[in-house]
Amino acid sequence: MAARRGRPRTGGALVTLVSRASTALYSGMVPGLLAGIYDREACAIDLRRLCRQAGATFIAAEITGLHPQERTLELEGRPALHWDWLSLDVGAETALPAGPGPAAAGAPPAQGVKPLEPFLAWAEARLSETAGREAHAPGLAIRGGGAAGVEVALALQGRGLRPELLLRGEQLHLGTPAANRLGERLLAAAAIPVRRQAGPGQQAALACTGSRAPLWLGAAGLPTDSSGRVRTEATLQVLGQPRLFASGDCGVIAAAPRPASGVWAVRAAPTLATNLERCLIHPQAAAPSGLRRWRPQRRALQLLADGSRPDRPRAIALWGPLALGPSRLLWRWKDRIDRRFMARFALRRPMATGAGSEDAAAAMACRGCAAKLAGATLAAGLRQAGVLGQAEDAAVIGRRDNGELLLQSVDGFPALVDDPWLNARLTTLHACSDLWACGARVTSAQALVTLPQAAPRLQQEWLAHTLAGIASVLEPLGASLLGGHTVEGRDGAGLGLGLSVNGAVAPERHWSKGPLQPGQVLLLTRPLGTGVLFASAMAGTARAAWIDAALEQMQHSQADLVEELQALGCRACTDITGFGLLGHLAEMLAASTPGLRVELDAAALPTLPGALELLEGGLASSLAPANAAALALLEGPVRLSEPPGPADAAARRSARLGLLIDPQTCGPLLAALPAGAGEAAIAALRRRGFAAAAVVGRVEQPPGLGE
Repeated sequence: MAARRGRPRTGGALVTLVSRASTALYSGMVPGLLAGIYDREACAIDLRRLCRQAGATFIAAEITGLHPQERTLELEGRPALHWDWLSLDVGAETALPAGPGPAAAGAPPAQGVKPLEPFLAWAEARLSETAGREAHAPGLAIRGGGAAGVEVALALQGRGLRPELLLRGEQLHLGTPAANRLGERLLAAAAIPVRRQAGPGQQAALACTGSRAPLWLGAAGLPTDSSGRVRTEATLQVLGQPRLFASGDCGVIAAAPRPASGVWAVRAAPTLATNLERCLIHPQAAAPSGLRRWRPQRRALQLLADGSRPDRPRAIALWGPLALGPSRLLWRWKDRIDRRFMARFALRRPMATGAGSEDAAAAMACRGCAAKLAGATLAAGLRQAGVLGQAEDAAVIGRRDNGELLLQSVDGFPALVDDPWLNARLTTLHACSDLWACGARVTSAQALVTLPQAAPRLQQEWLAHTLAGIASVLEPLGASLLGGHTVEGRDGAGLGLGLSVNGAVAPERHWSKGPLQPGQVLLLTRPLGTGVLFASAMAGTARAAWIDAALEQMQHSQADLVEELQALGCRACTDITGFGLLGHLAEMLAASTPGLRVELDAAALPTLPGALELLEGGLASSLAPANAAALALLEGPVRLSEPPGPADAAARRSARLGLLIDPQTCGPLLAALPAGAGEAAIAALRRRGFAAAAVVGRVEQPPGLGE
């Protein structure tokens, strides 16, 4: 839900945004992005950050269906989401031409220009294929003669491709004869051929053939027009569904139809925000008489980009019967309008960074495994309580009749993300990692779920999604959720999850943290950096693509790696979690013969995108200062081999040291393998999808030890 100023007024309701991607691309700048004039970040609205600013929950999921009577939204691969009020702005899809065509003869179907994300991925792949040989690039047939087809053709011409427009008739479809003539001149000036009367049998690689709303809207029984757009009142409420709103390219006011256009989508936003606020605060206002009505203007200004010369972009202006340009001045006007629009989504104020006052530090306190108690405090508390001994990742609690060891571990933390299903999935993977680090398979778990104080219906929804997130990890492992306990958090406590995880392993296949042996190599199964990345997300400074990459890695189960590592001769292992790589390596050394040394290769450490950049900038997780005590190892049993650096070597070295103590959630396994097994291990893990796996160190024995 959008608001014009500050946070939306919700009357205490939980507001959730569901989107297939973590960013929303501003379509007005996509032609410039395609032409290489803008980078992707300049054109993308970071939805996670927007939700954090608005106090809303973000869920990254594909919507597959809607049930208005049950008030549920179907999501791909996860439980349905219940709602009291629903606002649909789900965009549109390319309306591919009907009838027989090349696909029927076995040729691949044309790529639709909408949705934008898969289209841009397709375009970048095409551009990569032809990089360096643009003069010999094959022709690229584009079906469609509207504004999208013309802009895309011009942009791709500017990137060195050879586009050709296929028209079903004789003319372009830019709205008026004057606009069509201007479009023809643009295409001719860019040497883009136009093939007219192109039948459906003529193959096209790309389709810019108009749009239709997603099919599931009509399948839900909502009133739709011929293009599948949901028909609404002037209040943007769906006809006959006062608790359901629709706007943007998927909706149309029944009494004042307008073509799908970003102009009308943006102009409708203030009315939509006002009406949603009124309904949440005063539900009785849902009657159309109590809401604001939107009256769209009959025509809208169109500014189309000519990116055929990215170094000197131009634009044309279309307004009713008028068609102006192309000119550099119009481009500068368009560019200014677009950048000003995107500036509205920039971070309004710096979020807490953890520096300065105690209040700021508390606001920045990191979540996930970075909420772990500092190592020194933990050790002191255990000593005071008389709890001694070397802690393992999971404790042996008995034996089965077949001789297998029974293992148990417990883990959990405050929610790392607002989405209860995703948070539960991450927490469960993190907890299972303790057993995988012992060579065991997971057999069962119990859960302790902490729910915020809220209405019973909200708590029910949170609990259901949390349990489903746990099941999404356990079920593929053949493990069961035995039960658990629920607690209502007080004094503002948020969502939290703890898990007791059980497993089994044959004694000869059981790993401890040590002892390490001279000559062994240390394998890290995936990259480091989650701690600083999620600290940056809390501060509002992380790029959306960085968090996407981190979450993709964190959701990749490491269960299958256990068999691989056992076959490769692993004898000691741990998982890298809250105490960072150095802190957990210290535990492995403590379980080994005194005097052993480990050489770490700083250049080999795999790192998540953005992590080193953030560490160089001075950002760190709130647990990192406590973890810094482990840096003393670098003056003793651990030697860090560092590559020669440029002039900024000091900042880069500081970042590498920060990476060594960065607390990890769903972090990698650190496995000790026999000498010479490193290459085979990397190959095996890469076959499993762990492309960043790397040998990061070697265990050494100083001369004279044991002689």
